[in-house]
Amino acid sequence: MSPRIEEIPLSKFDLSLSDMRVMNIVRVAHLEKSMRKHGQLQAVVARLYNGNFQIIDGFKRLYVAQDLMMETLECRVLEIDLWQAKVLLLSYNHSNQSMQVWEEAVVLKDLQKNHDLDQGRLASLTGYSPSWVSRRLGLIDKMDEGISVEIRMGTLTSSHARALIRLPRGKQSKVARVITTHGFSSRLSNTLIDVFLAAKDESEQRDILAHPYKALEKRAPGEIAECYDPRLSSYANDLVKSMKRVTQSVQILLSRLDDDRLGELNPAENMIITPGFKKVLSYGKKLTKASKELQTPK
Repeated sequence: MSPRIEEIPLSKFDLSLSDMRVMNIVRVAHLEKSMRKHGQLQAVVARLYNGNFQIIDGFKRLYVAQDLMMETLECRVLEIDLWQAKVLLLSYNHSNQSMQVWEEAVVLKDLQKNHDLDQGRLASLTGYSPSWVSRRLGLIDKMDEGISVEIRMGTLTSSHARALIRLPRGKQSKVARVITTHGFSSRLSNTLIDVFLAAKDESEQRDILAHPYKALEKRAPGEIAECYDPRLSSYANDLVKSMKRVTQSVQILLSRLDDDRLGELNPAENMIITPGFKKVLSYGKKLTKASKELQTPK
């Protein structure tokens, strides 16, 4: 049976394949602006699954539709098996390169493990070369599970992961913690790992992780300047990075509040979300109080 286009209620969509994707908040926010202005421009793709519709392509569109309180989405409905859906998950995202290497690796590993497909068959089905398939499977095989969780949360990228798998599994999480804490780029992370691997013993490795900027000063001075202010102490630099993260979150929240739908919330919704806003405001007061110690007289 050929694919058909239907209007599907949001409650009928199944998101079980979303575990193979990374949630990119920035892309979702951009898509929300577009859909608020133009509506849905492209149908989502799903397959019939246990009386519902398992999404294959269009997760961000569904997230935005839920946020915009839309009732339905236009959907291209396919009648295919699960393994075919996972292959399509790769092909739909190939043309616009919207999948990270880690996401591609997860899909391939799942197809290999749960559908008994070897590397040759995977290459044939996906249209990629055997070496492409092998590299991505190798990424998953060498990666600590904790790193996968960090990528899924968006705190690490696939480029970070490729750098981290150069380390033994037992060392990956410790180095990853330093990378995420200091917001190192993938290139700077690679340099850090070079220095870490060149350390003569575990004591020197611990010192590198405790003082990463000091360890990197001679190897990548230009890159350090982009994420580290030499005028500031390590603690002060950490404060600056934390403020940038908070600022980004506050900007997203303010954009949500600057929406006509805010006045359309019903009493039950207001009751549910009010405690959360009170918590945010209490943190704001604490920040105001703490920041007074930073203010210097003019």
